[in-house]
Amino acid sequence: MSQFSAEAEAELQSLLRQLLKSIKDRISGAPSIECAEEILLHLEETDKNFHNYEFVKYLRQYVESSLGAVIEEETESCARGEGYAVGSVQDTLVHAVTRKTRESGEYKQMMQTLKNTMMVVVESLINKFEEDQLRKEEMHRESQHQQSNSHYTDNCSDSDSSFNQSYAFIKQEQLQVLAEKLDPSRPKEVRWEALQALCCAPPSDVLSCESWSGLRRNLSAALADPDPDLSDKVLRFFAKTFSCSPLNVTREIYTSLAKSLESDFLYHKFSLPTGSAGIDVNRQDITRLLKQMRLMNDFQKEVTTFWIRHPEKYMEEIIESTFSLLSINPEHGLETQGSEKALKPMHLIALLDIKATWFKKWMHGYYSRTVVFRLLERKYKSLIVAALQQCIHYYDSCDPVRDETAEVIHSMEHQHIGTAQRTLYTTRELEYMYFVHSLCVLGRLLMYTNGRKLFPVTVWKRKDPVSLTDLVVILISIMYQHPKPPHSDSSHADTLSPTTLVMELLRTLGDRTECAVECLYQTPVIETLLAPIITLLKGKQAKLNSPETTLIHIADTLARIATTERGLSLFLYERNLVSGEGEGISAAHVIVQFTQRLLAKELPLLRNAETSYGVSGAFIFVCRQMYNTCEGLQVLRPYGLHECIAAAWKKTSSLSERVPTPVPGAIPGTSSQELQNVVVWEETLLDNLLNFAATPKGLLLLQQTGAINECVTYMFSRFTKKLQVSRCEKFGYGVMVTQVAATAPGVVALHSSGFVQALVVEIWSVLECGREDVRVVHPKSTPMDPIDRSCLKSFLSLVNLLSSPHAVWELLGQQPLPNKAEYNLREMPTSITDLIDRLIAVNSDVKIHSLFNYEQSHTFGLRLLSVMCCNLDSLLILESQYNISDMLLQCQKDNITDPSSGEGDFIIDGLSVERNHILVRMSVIGGPSERRLPLRVLQKGTDPYPWPMFSSYPLPKYYILNLPKTTRCKQDCEISAFLSSTKNTERDGSWMDTCRRQYCKVMTTKSNIVSGNVLADLLEKAVSYLSALPSERFFPPADYIASGSGIKTGSLSSVDQLGIRASLRYGRHLNLLRDNSEQDLCLLMKHCQELLSQQRAKLTSELYTLQGAYPGHDWFASTVFLIMAGDMERALRLLLHLSTLLTSAFLWPARLHGSVHLPMEIAQSSIHPVYSCTAHYVEMLLKTEVPLVFSAFRMSGFTPSQMCVQWLGQCFWNYLDWSEICHYVSTCVVMGPDYQVYMCVAVLKHLQQDILQHTQTQDLQVFLKEEPIQGFRVSNYLEYMEGLERSYRTMVLTDMNNISQRVS
Repeated sequence: MSQFSAEAEAELQSLLRQLLKSIKDRISGAPSIECAEEILLHLEETDKNFHNYEFVKYLRQYVESSLGAVIEEETESCARGEGYAVGSVQDTLVHAVTRKTRESGEYKQMMQTLKNTMMVVVESLINKFEEDQLRKEEMHRESQHQQSNSHYTDNCSDSDSSFNQSYAFIKQEQLQVLAEKLDPSRPKEVRWEALQALCCAPPSDVLSCESWSGLRRNLSAALADPDPDLSDKVLRFFAKTFSCSPLNVTREIYTSLAKSLESDFLYHKFSLPTGSAGIDVNRQDITRLLKQMRLMNDFQKEVTTFWIRHPEKYMEEIIESTFSLLSINPEHGLETQGSEKALKPMHLIALLDIKATWFKKWMHGYYSRTVVFRLLERKYKSLIVAALQQCIHYYDSCDPVRDETAEVIHSMEHQHIGTAQRTLYTTRELEYMYFVHSLCVLGRLLMYTNGRKLFPVTVWKRKDPVSLTDLVVILISIMYQHPKPPHSDSSHADTLSPTTLVMELLRTLGDRTECAVECLYQTPVIETLLAPIITLLKGKQAKLNSPETTLIHIADTLARIATTERGLSLFLYERNLVSGEGEGISAAHVIVQFTQRLLAKELPLLRNAETSYGVSGAFIFVCRQMYNTCEGLQVLRPYGLHECIAAAWKKTSSLSERVPTPVPGAIPGTSSQELQNVVVWEETLLDNLLNFAATPKGLLLLQQTGAINECVTYMFSRFTKKLQVSRCEKFGYGVMVTQVAATAPGVVALHSSGFVQALVVEIWSVLECGREDVRVVHPKSTPMDPIDRSCLKSFLSLVNLLSSPHAVWELLGQQPLPNKAEYNLREMPTSITDLIDRLIAVNSDVKIHSLFNYEQSHTFGLRLLSVMCCNLDSLLILESQYNISDMLLQCQKDNITDPSSGEGDFIIDGLSVERNHILVRMSVIGGPSERRLPLRVLQKGTDPYPWPMFSSYPLPKYYILNLPKTTRCKQDCEISAFLSSTKNTERDGSWMDTCRRQYCKVMTTKSNIVSGNVLADLLEKAVSYLSALPSERFFPPADYIASGSGIKTGSLSSVDQLGIRASLRYGRHLNLLRDNSEQDLCLLMKHCQELLSQQRAKLTSELYTLQGAYPGHDWFASTVFLIMAGDMERALRLLLHLSTLLTSAFLWPARLHGSVHLPMEIAQSSIHPVYSCTAHYVEMLLKTEVPLVFSAFRMSGFTPSQMCVQWLGQCFWNYLDWSEICHYVSTCVVMGPDYQVYMCVAVLKHLQQDILQHTQTQDLQVFLKEEPIQGFRVSNYLEYMEGLERSYRTMVLTDMNNISQRVS
């Protein structure tokens, strides 16, 4: 094909036209001719449909027909190697053929022919294009006289027709001519034609021409022309520019549009009619303004997506031109009330964008927000003044016209869009839109620091500047005055009402700490929020248009404030409010008093039951944000709010039992609906009662209400659905479950609710079951960690549940293991005993074969056993009931190379290593420097496991560290001299103060002296002195005679016997006891049990822990026995004297077990003061003194109280060295029982870095339980504890002294 025929040229022309139409959008969007050329040159790279275009297919066919023979010939020649050789290694066959083809004559002839033909085709297309343009112009001029102006029915200037214009390049000379034709002095037809031609030109060419300045003036004149044809045509050109040009081009157009509008408003001074009349948007001048404003507003909302890619000065020009326009305030707008008001640009922008979306987008990014703040501060603060003035004006005029305002809100929210679009807006509606827009703008400013710095602001008719606090108070007052919705349309949200808008703003401010501190946590704001409540408490009528709704909104705001630390502190401790009795009290007292009145239904204002439920629930929720913290509960506890909520629940529960069974198809009646509301209200009360369990003291209060079982059942129902605790809680129910599981009644409630069974089934499902349909496609990966990530959460939940010995006693007490002869593979465990039987006590082939994943599941069980054994009381009950150690030793004995003969080396595998670790942990007692625990990992090198294994006792001495022999002789020091220099008869009232000073001095200088005989003498004389003082004697002296044959012949429980053996091993290891000390320690334990049994109340309880004597071992008595070096009589005498002191209630856990010295209901609960008092104040002080540690516990789902109860219950055995245990006891005896709290806080402060680290690795519980407290010395923290005493002793010691009183 050497030449194209006429038919071929026509076809080629048609195909080229189709191609250009297909890529018209790409070309029209090019800012210049050069860019358009680049688009065409790289079309194959950027257009995935390139090879599907018919024009491209035609060219490919033409090339194949012209060069096909040449390519075949060259390919054959190259393959045969005839005539030439390949020039280089990289010169492949394709390269060679291509090069030879392009050098051929056929290729040169084809290219020349194609070039000539395409020139003809393109020239023909250009000629046809010009003819079409002229024809269109003639047709438009003809139709212009036949059509009326009403065909511009749309209210949008940036219509899609701007993209339907033909595209052509234009020369500078043509633009000069067009600029002259657009002169306002020219006829309308000439100007219209010029605009038509201008719309066809690339905007970049227009703005870069030399005559742009004159053209811009003429365009602005045309934009302001009364003739809608001209102004609409200019808007279409502007819209086209906005849609397809870069910011350096569009900013010129935008500023021109803004300045044109600014001139219009300044020159014409549009006004708003008074009365019910308004503005008609179909009015020609209003229509023109609205179209221009809408185009501006659309650009404002879109420009934020790309202006960061351009210089800041471009963005600043756009923002400044906008602010300049919106800050216009025509002079006659300041006339007196009753005259016409000026129509401002803000009215129109509010009509188009009522919630100020444009401003929110401008404020979103730091890049633009900085410029906005700078311009507002330096030049356009009048915008803030105007917005503030509008809010104040609405507030001042709200009361007399409240009904009209309600109608305005309803009409604005229920207007129809489309063919029935509204065209008439009243002055009242426009003013309200302006108010909403202003409120949204101010709300966005308050979110940022630099925005708040713009206040205070001086406004018209106000003597003092308006501060941030003043603004928030005004907004809250507006919320109070909002009327009831006149139309009961529940399906449509009241999104534009003042209440909704103000509440959105208050929520936004409350969610940001800095905003809340500056705007909400201010006394005037709190006073404004509480003013209606105080008025109602005084028995007066509050000035609220909708009391129920307003009170709920007030409660919502108060709850958000109370959620934060700063807000809670403000509520609890700022005593600057006036109560109903005229006294100055804190906000917390006002709120809780009001809540009590609501629950008692003593407020006649809220007569409707459904409304009363809503308001009461909202204010209980505010109180809940306070009483679910230790410090909040401290303030609210005297009011007995738990009893009020419990009473309301019991009353409601009796009503809910009357709810009839629903019948399918029946229409629920009014009474049925009321009963359903009662059921919801009952759940609300249970939910709020449950949140008392967030703190140790609160859990005791919850138990006293008698609703703990129902609350835990409710919690379990929400827990299984994975529901959030509340809208203000950041974490789930993990902490609450752990807190509940720390007590006997709590564990029983968890068990009866089904929580324990669900947890066991979940663990078994993760370990042994699996989705078989998933395994085929995605087989389960082999676990690399002892506790696989898939079951770590379940493992930690089980650790939290079994952390307390109370949980172990209640769930395992007198519960034998099944030990079945056969286990069905489908049989799932449903209790803790079943789980121990299947995963821990795997002592038979039947149990091994019943596990699909034997090693993984058994490792899980052994890790759980290791954590449980860290609690000595849990270890004793496991050992006494199940002989765990014997079972583990037998497993080790079976795990040798020659089990038949019983000889051979131990097989070192994961299970044998785990068992060896547990056996050592169970057998050896000692602090961090007193025992050596084998690791659970293998070492690199020739000896991967250097720790000796064993299968029988005694265990290897490798694990027992050698300690220096303790000397019992008197040491020459100040404190020993002080003790020996005074006799009982010489001790005066200041003796104890001197003793404390001497003790502190010695502890901070030579703490090692406080040991041996010095320690024994110190404790003996201090306790003897204190017990002789009536003021220090908390319990009446026991009428007990330490003699009698019955004591010696009495028997001890298996738990006590195991505890005695462990104590004796520890004492001998410390070189404190002789080999014949066992009888003396047994006798001491019998004396203690007899002494305490005489002071035990007669209780009737189903709790295992209350079925007789203290269920655990008396570790404190064993500690005293070791301190006295095995002297039974001296130890008993010390315990008898100590039993009269308050210190004994906390140092000696067995002392108050079911005791008559506790109120009957507390003794019946089995909740010890160590938990409800000591642990409670540890959590309170920890939150203030070591907040990072407190937060770490919250995030881990564990509680400090759980760990502290374990430490204190076993006197820090296995956690501290013996010397520090002695210092703990002596410090609490000498310095006071409140030092027990300070000791725990000091320990947790010492462990801060470790706690934070293990919170990240999600094993905090395991770390705290299994690892000893490394490096802690009481003497190093005594000064810190003294500081805590100065700050908190009054509060802590007062509550400790109240343990014998009924809890309230």
